[in-house]
Amino acid sequence: MKQSIHIIFIILFSNLLFAQNDSIKSKLSFQGDVRFRIEQDWNSRKSNGTYRDHRTRLRLRARLGLTYDYKDWATFGVRLRTGDPKKQQDPHLTLGNTKEFNSLPIAFEKVYAKFKHQWFSAWIGKNSFPFEKQNELFWSDNVYPEGVSFSGLFNLKNIYIETLQINTGHFIVNSSGSSLDADAYFQGLQLVTSHWQNRLKVFPSFYYFNDIPNIPDGNETFVLDYAILHIGSKATIVTKPKINIGVDYLHNIKNYDQNNNISEEFSNQKNGIVTSLSVGDLKKSNDWKIGFTYSYIERFAAVDYFAQNDWVRWDYSSQGSNDGRLTNFKGLEIMGGYALNENMNLKIRFFTVDQLISYGNKTETGNRIRLDYNFSF
Repeated sequence: MKQSIHIIFIILFSNLLFAQNDSIKSKLSFQGDVRFRIEQDWNSRKSNGTYRDHRTRLRLRARLGLTYDYKDWATFGVRLRTGDPKKQQDPHLTLGNTKEFNSLPIAFEKVYAKFKHQWFSAWIGKNSFPFEKQNELFWSDNVYPEGVSFSGLFNLKNIYIETLQINTGHFIVNSSGSSLDADAYFQGLQLVTSHWQNRLKVFPSFYYFNDIPNIPDGNETFVLDYAILHIGSKATIVTKPKINIGVDYLHNIKNYDQNNNISEEFSNQKNGIVTSLSVGDLKKSNDWKIGFTYSYIERFAAVDYFAQNDWVRWDYSSQGSNDGRLTNFKGLEIMGGYALNENMNLKIRFFTVDQLISYGNKTETGNRIRLDYNFSF
């Protein structure tokens, strides 16, 4: 029923706009993408020492978005996606999971109003993560915060700093129904500087998370705060073929020593580092790309169910939530890609992961390989 309402909303809204004059039509645009995936998981050990069954799946993701440029300074947008609405990190559907060819679950992924005037921009609603990042190990591309974001971009044309961007915002994780300071929320402040003809970016950031549940989806046993310092940088060291390197350092400055809900072995697990190297690009026909990413993320270096869920099968299903728990691990990703044209590419990704500290008798492990066909329009 809900997905039918979503589809009807999009159809009625688009028909209403198309019924108007040509100037309105010219301000309306559609975007979309489709992904078909085959993946294999193996060597996925649980904390009790037993292994999850090997798993092969065929998967699908589809998204459709609409934007309307109301004025030069105002844009409105909405996007629908496939996927279980309860799984914020994962918009993919496993073929056959809907049982007996039932209709696919669809949910709103974005609904926002965006404003821009000269150096200033802002949005309100539900939209993409507004802070600079180069991977999903702190924040998943599929998790869309709800709140208000502000940004300022300044062209300094300085010999040392070419541009300076300031990003900030307030985002509500769970409304208390009373005052804003009683909500579960997060706030961010980030500086982004560019150097060396825009081939180097440095982006120090600070994120504060207030009253965040330890388990998502209303199954928490306690709440806690995070205060995470993130220092990221990425550089293009060669332009042809393009060679990029990136480094991210994460440090949670909160002290959990007196928190009775957190055991001593986890109380100081608050650091993370990610390093990456890639060669090539996927912008036009026959482009190719290879990449390597090493990740070391301690338990409280990020909020584990806001981060990616690509690397491994660990989740909160035993605690009543479908979301992943993707911190407290070290691992390696190897990626290869080939562009069929500017709108279609193939990507293969291999992940191998080991848990840092066990929640039981054994540390958890996991291997995964994925082949994706991506098409956008």
